Amino acid sequence: MKTREKYADIIDLPRPQSKRPRMSAENRAAQFAPFAALTGYHESVEETEAAHTSANETGGVEFADEEDVWIS
Repeated sequence: MKTREKYADIIDLPRPQSKRPRMSAENRAAQFAPFAALTGYHESVEETEAAHTSANETGGVEFADEEDVWIS
């Protein structure tokens, strides 16, 4: 059976229209805007970058704070 014959009763009907008002282009675009999926990720990357930058400036030697040193 051909497609046109199979759907003959509905193929020429007008497209259904929503009962809701159309959304503005700005509101529709806002639905697809990027968002921060990982809260705090950007700050963490900046901290890591700063640590590596300062390590490179001191010749790769990092000095630990007293709180970071574990005495066993």
